[in-house]
Amino acid sequence: MRELSQLIDVEEPAWPELRETLGAGPASVEVLPSDGELGRVTLLQLQVTASSYLGAAVLHCGGLLVDDGWLRVFGSPEDGAAHGVPSLARVNQFPGAFDPAWGVDTGLVVAHDALGGVFALNGGAAAGVGRPGGPGEVVYFAPDSLRWEALGVGHSAWLAWLVSGALDEFYADLRWTGWRDEVRALTSDQGLSVVPPLWSAEARQDISATSRRAVPMTELLGVARDSCRQFDGVDPGFLGAV
Repeated sequence: MRELSQLIDVEEPAWPELRETLGAGPASVEVLPSDGELGRVTLLQLQVTASSYLGAAVLHCGGLLVDDGWLRVFGSPEDGAAHGVPSLARVNQFPGAFDPAWGVDTGLVVAHDALGGVFALNGGAAAGVGRPGGPGEVVYFAPDSLRWEALGVGHSAWLAWLVSGALDEFYADLRWTGWRDEVRALTSDQGLSVVPPLWSAEARQDISATSRRAVPMTELLGVARDSCRQFDGVDPGFLGAV
């Protein structure tokens, strides 16, 4: 186990580079104010250094709102911050105090999108629960297929990809005219429930013809998990706590 000073006091901290990366792409990115103490506690529990994008984001960033909040990347937000995006620690149910025996063996949930999609960083035991990709690879739980998909990149490359404008293509079949206005109206603990559901033939044919309403993100994730169990008999596992 490494002490906090070993994780923070590194020769090449990644935050200056990450901050530049976040502002260099065409995507709209809002960097939320951070809680330094929460960041340090979270970094210690994760046992990653500030020389990584993950460590830098946790230590210096309260979270990211990408594409007007379509995507919420978790960090260490100030308590009572305006947007109220939950912390990485809360979403992943970190222990209240540092516990060297605790870990995220299957994966670390790093972001949610407005439709209930989940981005997670694979842990060492991910293959044991049927997740694709190798350890340290970012995977995506797709609400339109109810399956995990390997993205073929690690966390640093994934963050750079998010702000590169690639989300327009990634979500091309899941966005409709006026989606930004609907997303902006959501609170930090809400997502959009779509009827007919995203995995249905009707929604696949014309996403703009669906009916959408704001619901708690917890409800959205729960419905997706239950649907997986019902249709495939497969539990996708932990999708984050909001």
